[in-house]
Formats: sequence, C-alpha cells, structure tokens
Amino acid sequence: MEPPESVTSKRPETLHESKEGHVQGERASLEPDNTAAPPSSNNSDSLLHSGSKDLSNSSTNTNATSGSPIISVVKEIVELVVVTLILLIVIRFSLAEARYIPSSSMEPTLQINDRLLVEKVSHHFGKPIQRGDILVFYPPPIEMGGQDLKNDPLTILGRLTGLPFLPYEPAFIKRVVGLPGDHIRIQKGEGVYINGQLHEEGSYAKEAPNYDRNVLGDIGGPSSTGKMIRPFADEARANDPIIVPAGHLFMMGDNRNNSEDSHVWGFLPQDRVIGRACLLFWRWIAPPRFPHIPEE
Repeated sequence: MEPPESVTSKRPETLHESKEGHVQGERASLEPDNTAAPPSSNNSDSLLHSGSKDLSNSSTNTNATSGSPIISVVKEIVELVVVTLILLIVIRFSLAEARYIPSSSMEPTLQINDRLLVEKVSHHFGKPIQRGDILVFYPPPIEMGGQDLKNDPLTILGRLTGLPFLPYEPAFIKRVVGLPGDHIRIQKGEGVYINGQLHEEGSYAKEAPNYDRNVLGDIGGPSSTGKMIRPFADEARANDPIIVPAGHLFMMGDNRNNSEDSHVWGFLPQDRVIGRACLLFWRWIAPPRFPHIPEE
C-alpha cells in the first residue's frame, strides 16, 4: 500500500507557482508590452527635459506673482494704512483727541493757540454733564449757515480720523451755563441769572456781558459766517422765557462780549458734544522783555 502523498510536499510548489503567476501578472500590467517598439533614449530624455522645463516655468511664474517686491511693498502700505485708520478711529472715538484754541472766546481761561486734550471716556461711561464743564462740540446748523454735516460720509470719516485732507467740520469750545430745565436770563452789566439767582462766575468770566437776553426773541446776533440769525424770531415763541429744553445745554464763552455762543444761536443738543476739555498740555508764552541797556 502506497503511502499517501504529503500535503505539505505539494504546497510549496503550488505556492511558488501561484506567486510566480501573480508576480508575472503584475509585471504584465505595470510594464509596457514587449511587442511594442521601446521608446528611444533620446525621446525619453526629451520628455524628461520638457517636464523639468514646465516645472521650472511654473515655479518662476509663481515666484514672479507672489514674490514681486512691488506687490509686497503695496501690500505692506495698504496694511499700514488700514491699521493706522483703525487705531485713529478707536482712539478718537472712545478715548481722547487733541484740539487747539483758534479764538479768544474762552479768555482768560484758554488763550489763542492753546493745545488741550479732550477726553471722551466719561461720556461713554454715562457721567452726567455738570454746570461749569468746558465742552468741545459741533455747533448747531443755524450757526454754520444752515448746513448740517452730521450725516455726510466724508465728514464723518474726517471727524473720526482727524485727517487734514478730509472735509473739515469746525468745533467750538464753551462753558456749560444752563442745564436742562434751567431758566436763563442775562442782564447787561450784571451777569447771568439761573433760576432767578445771579450766577457767581467771577473766577473765570473776563467781564460782565454788554447785552440783555430775557426772552427767546432776544436770542440772536451775527454768526461765525457773518450772517445775522434769529433762531426764535417767530411770534409764537418770541416772548417765551429762556428755559433749556430736555437734551440741550446753554453754552457761553468766558469772554462774554467776544463769543458766539448760546446767546446768539440758542440751545445746543447734547448729541453734538465731542467731549470734555481735561488737560492743557501746551501754551505759548512770550519771552520776557528786558529793558534796553545803552552802551557806554
């Protein structure tokens, strides 16, 4: 009786054969057909050469577009301008801004060409305006010839950034005299009466006013544009007492007789207030004059 064939004796050959067939099958599928004419070495070299050219050209074009020094400089300039504008807007809108005094309307407290800091933090935190505060504000439209630049886009941008080439909107600086609900009466040669009491202002007012303002019809005079204005000339309100309405202020300059303020254009809406004058940081002082000593 013949011994049965060993299963293990045939498996290596079968496995070997299947491996060979599988490998040859893979080679047949990956390698080119031997019956076709093999490409010449020159053609393969030219293909490789052209491929390297394409790669070099694409990398050169990418460098030319992304690494151009002109584009980089322009990009940096644009980023610098945008960041600067954002910082200007944030600082001027929420913190403070610098202003200078162009007129003598606040003498002797403030003089021409004084530089001061106008803070806006207290306004954002809801600190109420008090009598005696010195405020910087945009005057009512009637004072500027009827033009209201409050909603003009370029003027708003100039207001936020302070850039000199944008439209300029002049600002006034005056002292708060009347608060909402106050009854104001100005007596020539005496001063300002608030709710029937003479307001003590000798510490800052340059001199007593040389005009009377007893009723609304008395308010008026020449504006900064040289035009005569009478904001309450209508007969319906001309004889009404001067009572500061809600949301408004009565502003006056310390140089009472040389100031275009509420005695000319009336009440100031509080939403036109820019901020409080808080710090005088520069004042030009004339050098002392010494007596001339004649030469011997």
